[in-house]
Amino acid sequence: MLKNMKLIIIILFCLVFTAACSSTENSTDAEKQNVELTISAAASLKDALEDIQASYEDENPEVKLSFNFAGSGSLQQQISQGAPVDLFFSAAEDKYDLLVEEGNIAEEDGSDLLGNELVLVVPEDDSTVENFADLVKDEVEKISIGTPETVPAGAYGQEALENMKIWHQIESKMVFAKDVRQVLSYVETGNVRAGIVYKTDALVSDKVKIVATAEPDTHAPIIYPVGVIKDSKNYQEAHKFYKYLRSDKAIKVFENYGFTAQ
Repeated sequence: MLKNMKLIIIILFCLVFTAACSSTENSTDAEKQNVELTISAAASLKDALEDIQASYEDENPEVKLSFNFAGSGSLQQQISQGAPVDLFFSAAEDKYDLLVEEGNIAEEDGSDLLGNELVLVVPEDDSTVENFADLVKDEVEKISIGTPETVPAGAYGQEALENMKIWHQIESKMVFAKDVRQVLSYVETGNVRAGIVYKTDALVSDKVKIVATAEPDTHAPIIYPVGVIKDSKNYQEAHKFYKYLRSDKAIKVFENYGFTAQ
């Protein structure tokens, strides 16, 4: 009888221990399923990153990617003010460098990843503007660029137009937008006669056409740096995604959308 009681106790102990282990494993799996990374990224990266999101989440089902697309300057300001972000993907080095200087991104946790070109676009059926010089024409009443203070494409655009010696002639025609996608929308809908966007933005629209490309020496190099936010609550997972963005597989996606690898 005593032996039977000991056997029963041992069996019960094993069952309780197994259940506890199973509960811990399930709890860990549940925690993994709840990992959500917030990535603040330049609006011009939207299409490429959404493609990458699909493949990354398929390969890493425990991670959900949440993107905040906007002008790099606005995103940088949000992060500087404490917005909970895990990774920053900028369309301009100066906005990114500010976060490094503030200590929000460690130098070793980031790198220059992509390059782009600046182009002049017009509605598909419009032949009024064929080059940058045509922007001074009287019939070209409205032109759009991103707000230079917060949208890198707008800053590059203003710089290029200044170096082409036509900025002061057309400044009064400018319609400033919150990001390059809004510029593209203004051109697509005919609300403006022309707009300056990145080549990658123009390529995703069948409602606009590229009529000119700004010469590289008219503006600062267009570089896209990316880095992990130092105080990320999901630092390890954010760093894993950062490494994935630098992989050959991800770079191929970016190149398919017109970006160049650095």
